[in-house]
Amino acid sequence: MTPLLEVSDLHTHFTTFGGKRVVRAVDGISFSLNEGETLGLIGESGCGKTTTCLSIVGLLPNSARIAGGRIAFQGEELTQKSSREMRHIRGRMIAMILQDPMASLNPLFSIYRQVAEPAYYHRSMRGRTLRSRVQDLLRSVRIPSPEQRMRDYPHQMSGGMRQRIVGAIALAGGPKLIIADEPTTNLDVTIQAQYLDLLKDLQRDTGVAIIFVTHNLGIVARMCDRMAVMYAGRIVEHGSVRNLFNGARHPYTRALLGSIAKLGSKEPLYAIPGQPPNLAQLPPGCAFHPRCPDAMPQCTIEAPPETRFDADWTARCWHAAAQPAKEEYDRASA
Repeated sequence: MTPLLEVSDLHTHFTTFGGKRVVRAVDGISFSLNEGETLGLIGESGCGKTTTCLSIVGLLPNSARIAGGRIAFQGEELTQKSSREMRHIRGRMIAMILQDPMASLNPLFSIYRQVAEPAYYHRSMRGRTLRSRVQDLLRSVRIPSPEQRMRDYPHQMSGGMRQRIVGAIALAGGPKLIIADEPTTNLDVTIQAQYLDLLKDLQRDTGVAIIFVTHNLGIVARMCDRMAVMYAGRIVEHGSVRNLFNGARHPYTRALLGSIAKLGSKEPLYAIPGQPPNLAQLPPGCAFHPRCPDAMPQCTIEAPPETRFDADWTARCWHAAAQPAKEEYDRASA
């Protein structure tokens, strides 16, 4: 089966200080995504998750460029598309949900106008058909009384409702892929659970694929089929959620899993020592070695190769061949 999305050896660089310094925000990552599948993209802030997503949708800032690699969507190479061609793909084929809904919603436009826009431009809907489409979308994301609420403005809705409106906008063009960049960060626990259930229901009904960017490993266990762990612009481990939670091969993945709060435990949470590296001045060898409890001299000299354990499980670590004992999946997904 041909993947819906295939990212191969992607390099995205930022140029700073008047072009004198290059920051390798994304440094040779590869992954694929099938229709109806959910991939969790995890890692600490600054590891390259959002830059990866912006590279896919062609929304990089002026200081950034794709320096190498391929992004194939339904067999079409996105890195070769013009800005005009990408505008036809965004919204219609690929949609994005941002962390802060108020960064996506225009306070001057009604909810109807903002939800209707993708269907108007990408699906050529007009008049009663468009109005019915907006009501159906609002109903699908569980907005009560959509006939009345679509006349409202963003400030008249709660944070949870605004995030659901952003979800309706993402679905309006009928995309095959939704990129959700930490969409639950600003929601309280109850609303967060409702929103995750909503996304799963929408995925089941529409068959849309999702890239879910998050820091929350509990969400990954609940929502995702596979996960890719990023550190310093690279994917250091990639595989099924169950495999990585039960037997992570990379010490960074194990450290992230060790920081999950345990219900009823009085032990302090594990904290990874140190700070993520400066992407403009990466340490030699493995970028994680200054913080790694298993680091050995080889780690400080030579970057580890990718070790493959099965068709869809890889890790970049000199210790990757050793099988750790972890039983985290059932607890995290509960």
